[in-house]
Amino acid sequence: MKTIFRNSVLGIAGLAFAGGVAAGPITDTAATTASVDATPVAVAVRADKPAVDKAKLVPHGVQGAQSRIDLTDEQVASTKAIIAATKKAGMDERAAVVSIATALQESKLENLGHLGDRNDHDSQGLFQQRPSSGWGTVEQITDPEYSTTAFLKGLKQVDGWQDMPLTKAAQTVQVSAYPDHYAQWEQQAADLVAEHWNS
Repeated sequence: MKTIFRNSVLGIAGLAFAGGVAAGPITDTAATTASVDATPVAVAVRADKPAVDKAKLVPHGVQGAQSRIDLTDEQVASTKAIIAATKKAGMDERAAVVSIATALQESKLENLGHLGDRNDHDSQGLFQQRPSSGWGTVEQITDPEYSTTAFLKGLKQVDGWQDMPLTKAAQTVQVSAYPDHYAQWEQQAADLVAEHWNS
């Protein structure tokens, strides 16, 4: 019965979309069924901007409890800069998810300068890279495109990173004192890539 109902809803949504008319609100019964079934009914996507395959964004499933923060305009701009640098490097959406999750953990997607006494050594930028560790100059690692490209260059050198859990791939590049903390940002990173990859 649920399948017949869902197929009917999909058919109606498809006709409404194809005809260029907006469908009315879902009835209470349909809303209840959709929340129990947890299967998306229909997604309108601009023809020139194909949807991102969400299965590729989190191919291994998330690990552990997930964190989420509301983003400012600056953090959204950082997200878009990471995605643009990932595309420019010729890497895929999964690489963008790993990069954004790493930056969420390291800086909450804020392009941090030197924090004085609160600074972790000389770590700066979105990925908290260190000039003294060879990541580049302060000017370079506080440039979102440069710092993302540097992170991705390190990621490319990790054999089989695509088949690793996100936290292991990120940790292999970052060598953090808290290697498991990257995992908590995977779902938000995937959501951001799904939202902004084709925007």
